[in-house]
Amino acid sequence: IFATRIQCHMEKLAHGRWVVERLMDHLLCVYQDKNSSVPMLQPAIGIGSAFEGWCPSEDEVVFRMLVPLKPPHGHDFHLELGTNGKIPATDSRICVNLKCTCNEEQLKKDTVCFIHNCETEQTTNQAPSFLSTFCTDSYLDVQKIVHWFNNNLMKAWKSLCLYDVHLCQYNISMLPTQQSCMVKLTSTCGRHFLIEIVFGVQQGDSDIFLSSQADAMDRPSTVWPQSCTVAEAKFFKIVVKKFQQGSLHLRCLHVFCRLLKGTTIPAYTVKTIVMHFLAMADVSHWHRRNTRHLLESIIKCLRFCLLKKRIDHFFIGNDSVPKEIILPTEFQRTKPVNLLEHLKNDQAAHTMTLQEL
Repeated sequence: IFATRIQCHMEKLAHGRWVVERLMDHLLCVYQDKNSSVPMLQPAIGIGSAFEGWCPSEDEVVFRMLVPLKPPHGHDFHLELGTNGKIPATDSRICVNLKCTCNEEQLKKDTVCFIHNCETEQTTNQAPSFLSTFCTDSYLDVQKIVHWFNNNLMKAWKSLCLYDVHLCQYNISMLPTQQSCMVKLTSTCGRHFLIEIVFGVQQGDSDIFLSSQADAMDRPSTVWPQSCTVAEAKFFKIVVKKFQQGSLHLRCLHVFCRLLKGTTIPAYTVKTIVMHFLAMADVSHWHRRNTRHLLESIIKCLRFCLLKKRIDHFFIGNDSVPKEIILPTEFQRTKPVNLLEHLKNDQAAHTMTLQEL
């Protein structure tokens, strides 16, 4: 019965991903604007457990999508990775600078330079600019981006419904958030999907982004922490191609999250252990006949890590990361980062965690 329930849940996730991806593809097309006063929205990337194929909760599934941002014409994003020395950086910011486009102006008649064109400067002083609308003290402000996106969402939705009959069966509503855009999609039959739209700026050509995804509500709106969510989603796609034995790793994650529900052990801790297992595992071991052995191995590893108060971050200082995943240099060269460092200074929390396992 439990196996059937897991299979049913995974099928619902697959359908939900299809609905959400289709919606976002259409929605972002409406937002496309070539003028120089709004950010350039790139194709959305599915991130988080729902897009990885598992979910810690069956009751309230959130389909999270990251929308990469690129600067509009005449602007440049300069990533400042923070000063606290942490990896991933938690206090990074994105400085927005005007960029000289005189060379482009010579090639394209409709292109003007914001720095050296006097007429453009006069126009900029009269109309809202990208810096004044989306930045605070020249730094990209996530709350201003979310405000702009939300203000245009209903108009974009109405435009979509005129061209896509399938979307007419859904009603859309916005939930109050500051660091992201939370949307509730409700079908005529009563089924609903929660969609969280977060924004991010890619770090070079890597799979690491500076993201607006909230992890602390009191964080300044101009701070964009480094996020590994895109790299994680890419890893799980690689695993699916590598292991042709089905979705046993996803079932294992689902089982553990159900078992640990209500404890202080985060689902991300279990996910990290499973990722380490998958990176080093022999393909032949991940077969349904070995389910019990794999579950026992994972629980033993989890207990050992908790006893030692150490689980290494999967993408930092780890030579086992698949070569298809592109990481910044600092991720590759630095020493592994311990995700359980906080337990070393909190004996009460450590004792409670061991008792819960």
